[in-house]
Amino acid sequence: MILDRILEHKKAELRRKESRDYLTSLKRQIADQPSPLGFIKALEAAYTPDSPALIAEVKKASPSQGLMRPDFKDRFNPVEIAQMYKKHGAASISVLTDQDFFQGCLDYLAQIKDQVGLPTLNKEFMVDDIQFYEARAYGADAVLLIVAALDQVQLEDFYAIAKGLELDVLIETHHEREIDRVLERIPQAKLIGINNRDLKTFSTDLAITNRLAKRVPEDKLIVSESGICKREDVEKILEAGAKVILVGESLIRADNTGEQIQSLLATPQPDDEGEKATQSTCLLYTSPSPRD
Repeated sequence: MILDRILEHKKAELRRKESRDYLTSLKRQIADQPSPLGFIKALEAAYTPDSPALIAEVKKASPSQGLMRPDFKDRFNPVEIAQMYKKHGAASISVLTDQDFFQGCLDYLAQIKDQVGLPTLNKEFMVDDIQFYEARAYGADAVLLIVAALDQVQLEDFYAIAKGLELDVLIETHHEREIDRVLERIPQAKLIGINNRDLKTFSTDLAITNRLAKRVPEDKLIVSESGICKREDVEKILEAGAKVILVGESLIRADNTGEQIQSLLATPQPDDEGEKATQSTCLLYTSPSPRD
């Protein structure tokens, strides 16, 4: 199972980071950071009955498919991609920071937050307290907790750590029993993710959102994740009760990223057509060297 391999590798990776000096350094970085932006508030403000709020994902590679685009091997600029997302209506940005499986890094998160300015989600496999300090130190406004990757004590403890660091939390579920765990043990959780991707096979099925959304109270904000490629998919998700979509692959792989966002959200193109013509594809430049 891919998730199990990632989690084991992540635990080994974090053991190499265990030191009092590293945590002290992160706390110093946090002290110099402004307060996080309101990730949940931005999503609530962007949603309309006809158009979900969009969390647009900066994603260079995946363990099942390799590079999202062949030209990412030589040219990848996460800031340019995030700027394109913002230009065409994304409410927030998700940034993959796992290096070994997704070819991401924490520097991408920091650069996007600094230069784009939208609320950011640190998309990472959280298995240790130190990762929440990393997320906050590098500018995250929200973190992801995957219920399938955590036991109940970890889930509750990690949620408390995140809130203590002023971070919003997206709790990702894949099954009815996971929804029930969250609602019973963390009733205050606002942002409930439903991942349409099977973590064993990595196949996607939008029926998962339709099925699980029925168990989520109306006062929660449902985020449908994975497998969202066309407007018809979005309409099904809205009908199911989700108000937010998290999309990466279909944006990254699109010939015209801006047009793909407009198609999903059913919103008009920006007025500055000349700028759009030069920027509407995923702009690719040599990426800065990762620090982590």
